Amino acid sequence: MKDVKPNRDFTMAEVAEGVYVWLAPNGSWGMSNAGLVLSQNESMIVDTMFDLDLTRSMLDAMAAIEPQTKESVDVLINTHANGDHCHGNELVPTKRVIASEETATEMHELPPAALHAMVERFKGDSSALGQYIQWAFGDFDFSNISIRLPTETFTKEMSISIGDLEIELIEVGPAHTRGDVIAYIPSRNVVFTGDILFNLETPIMWSGPVDNWIAACDRIALFDAVTIPGHGPITGRKGALEMRDYWILLRDQTRERFEEGMSVFDAARDIDLGSYDGWGGSERVFLNVNSLYREFGSQSVVEDVMEIFAEMGATFIRKNGLPANQSD
Repeated sequence: MKDVKPNRDFTMAEVAEGVYVWLAPNGSWGMSNAGLVLSQNESMIVDTMFDLDLTRSMLDAMAAIEPQTKESVDVLINTHANGDHCHGNELVPTKRVIASEETATEMHELPPAALHAMVERFKGDSSALGQYIQWAFGDFDFSNISIRLPTETFTKEMSISIGDLEIELIEVGPAHTRGDVIAYIPSRNVVFTGDILFNLETPIMWSGPVDNWIAACDRIALFDAVTIPGHGPITGRKGALEMRDYWILLRDQTRERFEEGMSVFDAARDIDLGSYDGWGGSERVFLNVNSLYREFGSQSVVEDVMEIFAEMGATFIRKNGLPANQSD
């Protein structure tokens, strides 16, 4: 199968002096990347994981590199509010958690308890929706997670220091979410993009507008840096430009179908993704077309996200067969 069941075989890679990436084995639902930055006995973590077990594994791997991080981390950055980038905040031993103002607000909107209830609701459900929900989210434990909110927030830009490294925090949202932030380390030529970049994985536009996302990709490409996406393998300028071009193609093709009067689902089925159809999670086109229809002012936007997930599940099964954890 092209889209593999989530697993927990993360790896740690050093991408520049003192800059490490906790790299997910694939970029599927909830399988996100994170980072560790070390300089002159100071440390910074970029994002945490979707559940506490995954976060503990990440912190153990980081402590193997720098034991002091087990006791104290100087700064934790959350690139945005999605749970696969902040659900593990409570386990990080730090007094400083930094995010954009919008991210701090958005963290309240989909509590872990709601995800736990969703997974429980669809256990044993043999519908396309039930199978898809279990495949995408059933391997994560959303119970007993307490959301730890940022202690510091900012808008637009903020600069912090870790040892002798300057870290530029740049708010590029709303795009994927309302408060997306990228973290750029000029002296190491590394940028952590959060979910502005999904490398070889289909992105999800929860917020938009799409032109903000396109502009953010252009900005990342200008760094010409080692680029750590929120999901998928480490990339560079090429990955940023591919993400930009996905959104240009989808925006333009969706606009044509919107103006022709097609429904959201008919438009999503009709769009020719070309090579992007080979990216993981290509069924997310239904979510993205719906977001674009909302942006275009459509009166026929699908408001029930479960209805969209049902369509994605049916498309996934037609394309890939039964999800791995449903056909064992």
